[in-house]
Amino acid sequence: MQPYIFTEIEKKWQNRWKAQKSIIDSRSLTTKNVPKYYILNMFPYPSAEGLHVGHYVGYVASDILSRYYKHSGYRVMNPMGFDAFGLPAEQHAIQTGQHPAITTAKNIEKYIVQLKQVALDFDWDRSINTSEPAYYKWTQWIFLQMFNAWYNTAIQKAAPIDTLIQEFTFHGSTKVQAACDDHTPIFSAEEWNAFTETEKQTKLLHYRLAYLKDSMVNWCEALGTVLANEEVKDGFSQRGGYPVTRKKMKQWSLRMTAYAERLLTDLEALDWPLSTKEMQRNWLGKSQGAEITFRVQGQRGETITVFTTRPETIFGACFIALAPEHPWASFIAQQTGDVELIAYIEQAKNRLERSRLAETTFLSGVFVGACVIHPFTGSPLPIWVADYVLPSYGRGVIMGVPAHDKRDYIFAQSFDLLILPVIESTILIKDGPYETPKGRMINSDFLNGLSVPEAVEKVMQQLTQKTVGRYKVNYRLQDPIFSRQRYWGEPFPIYYKEDGLPYALSEDQLPLVLPEVSSYQPNKSGAPPLGNASSWSTPEGYPLDLYTMPGWAGSSWYFLRYMDPHNTEAFLSKEKEAYWKGVDFYIGGAEHATGHLLYACFWTKLLYDLGHIDISEPFPKLFHQGLIQKPTAIAYRLKDQNIFLSAGLISEYDVIPIYIPTAFVEKDILDLKALKNWRPEFADARFLLEGGKYICGSKMEKMSKSKYNVVDPDKVIAQYGADALRLYLMFLGPLEQSKPWDLSGIEGVFRFLNKVWRFVHHAKASWATTELLPHQEMLKVIHKTIKKVTESIQKCSFNTAISSLMIGLNRLSTFERVTQSIVADFILLLEPFAPYMAAELWESIDKTDSITEVAFPLWNEAYLEEKSFEYPIAVNGKVRTKMVFGCNASSMAIEKAVLANEVIQKWVIGKSPKNVVIVLNKMVNVVV
Repeated sequence: MQPYIFTEIEKKWQNRWKAQKSIIDSRSLTTKNVPKYYILNMFPYPSAEGLHVGHYVGYVASDILSRYYKHSGYRVMNPMGFDAFGLPAEQHAIQTGQHPAITTAKNIEKYIVQLKQVALDFDWDRSINTSEPAYYKWTQWIFLQMFNAWYNTAIQKAAPIDTLIQEFTFHGSTKVQAACDDHTPIFSAEEWNAFTETEKQTKLLHYRLAYLKDSMVNWCEALGTVLANEEVKDGFSQRGGYPVTRKKMKQWSLRMTAYAERLLTDLEALDWPLSTKEMQRNWLGKSQGAEITFRVQGQRGETITVFTTRPETIFGACFIALAPEHPWASFIAQQTGDVELIAYIEQAKNRLERSRLAETTFLSGVFVGACVIHPFTGSPLPIWVADYVLPSYGRGVIMGVPAHDKRDYIFAQSFDLLILPVIESTILIKDGPYETPKGRMINSDFLNGLSVPEAVEKVMQQLTQKTVGRYKVNYRLQDPIFSRQRYWGEPFPIYYKEDGLPYALSEDQLPLVLPEVSSYQPNKSGAPPLGNASSWSTPEGYPLDLYTMPGWAGSSWYFLRYMDPHNTEAFLSKEKEAYWKGVDFYIGGAEHATGHLLYACFWTKLLYDLGHIDISEPFPKLFHQGLIQKPTAIAYRLKDQNIFLSAGLISEYDVIPIYIPTAFVEKDILDLKALKNWRPEFADARFLLEGGKYICGSKMEKMSKSKYNVVDPDKVIAQYGADALRLYLMFLGPLEQSKPWDLSGIEGVFRFLNKVWRFVHHAKASWATTELLPHQEMLKVIHKTIKKVTESIQKCSFNTAISSLMIGLNRLSTFERVTQSIVADFILLLEPFAPYMAAELWESIDKTDSITEVAFPLWNEAYLEEKSFEYPIAVNGKVRTKMVFGCNASSMAIEKAVLANEVIQKWVIGKSPKNVVIVLNKMVNVVV
């Protein structure tokens, strides 16, 4: 018998599959009576470092499903592509001058080699690359659909902008119900028809689903670009640890808030993890309450509108607080010239929302020198600017009620704003501070004696009568900023006329391909890198937009393109969509539970509204694989200095933790020479040591290239083989749970593979020229294994499926001779998990057809019927022996035999049994 030499086997089958494409399903869409199954992985960004073992968890899981469903007669689509636009490629281009497309193509080639070596059953004929013009032509096309659309709130649906123009032409804007900017002007049909083209386009920008506006953004000077909130941590960029400030810039935004209610409502019907649904609900942040308008004291016509979820607490209001970004805050600061207020607004606006929310002891703020008038009492309430108020909440204003909000209480206490009678006036009877109110209102004017619902209704009635309040549904969700000051992204298909307004390119001008530039950094005037192009304008000479789209643009619709990847006439044909009907199973990391999923759902609903697709949800079923974890290595840099402190010295300093490669660390001691040679910023750094050594910090975190704690799969495969890596990743534990990486655990599955190898070859050696029929016990073992493996695969419980294979192998190995049919079924069960070995063993037992085209084994319940059962026999609850009875044995017969058993007689000698409890086919307990 030849030994199991996985290197030879895997190389052999890689070459054969490459030549034959035998693992790709070639059945056409016209094949009748073939069910379909569309499996999708969240596709990766192709970085230079390649894949690590953690990436393979979801890929192997989807591959097992793909192979199982193909064996079960389905036409399976299991595609793979690359989310290829990204900041790392651009940074590499800045450092080396090499075009990002070159490095991206090289990285993609490396990824494909790594994916293929693990026998992942991806349909490479469908592969997409979001940075290829053939793909991003359609990303640009979708952007134009947004630019040329508006959201009709009357029908809760997007519609072409032409329908809005038509409404304006005949009726003006007075009856239009639309998602639009605050303070959108009202005009008549006569006024609209008299507007110039520039005036009309200006008005339409208030309604377009893709629009330009001045926005506060996260600006990273070192990277030369705007960063999304998730790319920033504690005021520094996730990539590189560079300082990030807040800056006002004119940006493209998408009117995603128009879809907030639909995104929230449609979430309920999706088969998603409960935790992900909850994260989505929190991100959308629906809250029901009221908008209350306060008149500014002494200011003619000036008002400030507040959103509150607790209008019944209005008699407890002690102050009004504005977010530093609120327009009225800047207005009053400039009007009064208050130096302290101006400085505070500028400083506070640069603080990220996360850090502003983190304050729990002292909350900062500045009094603006003005008050608003309480709508009921007529009392003045001081107006403050406070950075604990966020522009993303409501209207960026809060009504400070210390009795019912902890942060309001802390702020009021910090600035001596606590007015005891006012605070007490709105308190409800409750168990403790800041708990949910119970009982009825006391000392609250006309709300006295009312329950909370009654008080809400009463106060809203009064506010409505005074025309200073209305019911309002608010969402935490904000319109996402959709432009970046980068080179390596999709160019906007937009140009600008002399009036400075944006106009859409025609569809026949797409794709608008990235130009060659002299530098990948912003130019001297501060313009984005596209400003470095020698010519970046339309044939008519109009300047093109200098921004590019964010990384998530291409990933918001890629699942649609997979269905029809080579179509040059449309992004997706109706025929292909009608066949595939969208994704059946989506698998990816929980870290994308908010941004990516929300964006994809939004884009899908928009395309659905405009009639381009019949799918309204992109991912009806979602599964999150758990993370592979590994200890990280952390160095500590003094804030604003290039000095690093050893872990034992950091307690008295303000330090920034920096991840460094774990390869440079042994037993927490850092190899300083290796670190200094790694990157320029470490070469000239100072290191404060402990006992002549630099001690690193460490914590168990997800395996990530950004944390430099990854394991190279190539090394694992070279030592144990791809099948062993696949099995080990699935055997670590439940797929949805995170697990620590421990290479020593792979030895067990490697031994299992060797045992399978010996079992098959031993069985084959024992076969006679005539195949013997398997006997009853052998059939029972294999059919029990088939049932458990099948049910486990269908539930994505792959660790239990592998466990069932191990148990089945152990039991089959006890038979002196195992028939060919039994061995064949076992190899088929193994194939989704260890395809290289399965293909080789299938051929070794003289099977001439491809294993990938053979039906998956089905179990027969008749073989699983038990004819007897082994009962544990207990005395007073403690098991003393075991006895076998037929499954049809009566309770009377069992009791008689148990009491006659010699072992049981020893434990009941001299005593009369009080009772014999018999649970059929489970247990017996003798009570004495």
